Amino acid sequence: MTNYQGKDIVIVGLGLTGLSCVDFFLSRGVTPKVMDTRISPPGIDKLPDSVQCHCGGLEAQWLLDADLIIASPGVAVSTPQLQAAAQAGAEIIGDIELFAREVTVPVVAITGSNGKSTVTSLVGEMGRCAGLRTGVGGNIGLPALELLKDDYELCVLELSSFQLETTFSLKPAAATVLNVTEDHMDRYPQGLEQYRAAKLRVYHDAAVCVYNAEDALTQPGCDCDRAEYVSFGVETGDYWLDTDEQALCFCGEKIINCSEMILHGQHNYCNALAALALADAVNIPREGALKALRTYSGLPHRFQLVHESAGIRWIDDSKATNVGSTEAALNGLQVDGCLHLLLGGDGKSADFSPLLPYLSGEKIRLYCFGRDGEQLAQLRPDVSLLTDTMEQAMRALAPSLAAGDMVLLSPACASLDQFRNFEERGREFARLARELAA
Repeated sequence: MTNYQGKDIVIVGLGLTGLSCVDFFLSRGVTPKVMDTRISPPGIDKLPDSVQCHCGGLEAQWLLDADLIIASPGVAVSTPQLQAAAQAGAEIIGDIELFAREVTVPVVAITGSNGKSTVTSLVGEMGRCAGLRTGVGGNIGLPALELLKDDYELCVLELSSFQLETTFSLKPAAATVLNVTEDHMDRYPQGLEQYRAAKLRVYHDAAVCVYNAEDALTQPGCDCDRAEYVSFGVETGDYWLDTDEQALCFCGEKIINCSEMILHGQHNYCNALAALALADAVNIPREGALKALRTYSGLPHRFQLVHESAGIRWIDDSKATNVGSTEAALNGLQVDGCLHLLLGGDGKSADFSPLLPYLSGEKIRLYCFGRDGEQLAQLRPDVSLLTDTMEQAMRALAPSLAAGDMVLLSPACASLDQFRNFEERGREFARLARELAA
């Protein structure tokens, strides 16, 4: 257990993660200071009176005086005030680094541009189905520090590139980068390679590295020579999808038929393969892993069927906040009638052109909205309708629907230009689906 006594500690960013950091230090007899750029940040009402808090900006002198700064994932380390503090001698880490210094049980660490929430929750379910006390957290569910409060036998963490930037001591029993596609380019001015480098940090000191055999950008670098390597993919890799038999396989042997699983779609079969590889790496009994695959129905807003009537399916994939996630949804998609695809929001400076191969043919219509709607509509102007909002787009498409059609919200963009988060966008899509179908 690391000793933080006598250190001047500043937590940058409140919310659930910031509060978990405050609680962590108070439990060790250290009172930190807190600051947040928001005037009224979430969780401010739960902050103990003993903790000084500065809101509405960064308090530069606090940072310059600090020995240790715990930076929220939402605050870039390149922020000038943090850079100045680092030059003055402050150590800058994140909550995952605090967790890594304390955890004593095996950790599965999962990152990637797309699918990481599904794989994280699925590995967690595999552990629980096998009878292991399994904690799931990080970028999904509980803040990682909350997992230290329970007597878990295994911890499964979803980690974002932002969290990995400030993590140095994590030694995962198994780690994966599921895929790497353009995302958060507004945060990574040097482009895709800078973003990828942040993702690949998850492999540092991992005992087993699980990578995507069909995505060279996920392969570990030369600094992971001591690790064991395991791969997954469609028709290739140690864990692979037999597309003829529609089965998940390992080293030539069938593990489970896809028809036995609730999850469907090629991207979800790849997620299941990655989860199996991670589960095997940390010795989760195969019987428990298979039970989870047969019962796990996925997470909300991840290619979720939210309404079906008159032969028309309405699919909420609001979690598709980047181009790669929308590509995954469209890859191999089977639609009997016409696909009505809703695209739009804040594209975070992404290049939308990789979507073009999936938008060909006569049986597709694009409905583009939000900040980058006009740019998306230019992908196929001949079949695109541009509106201001998602609701306008949905009301416009509804009269043309016929049996066999699919309405798919897979926007390839963040939601923050018009919604509080992707969950709110997904809930609004589901509400409108039920209203318009009726």
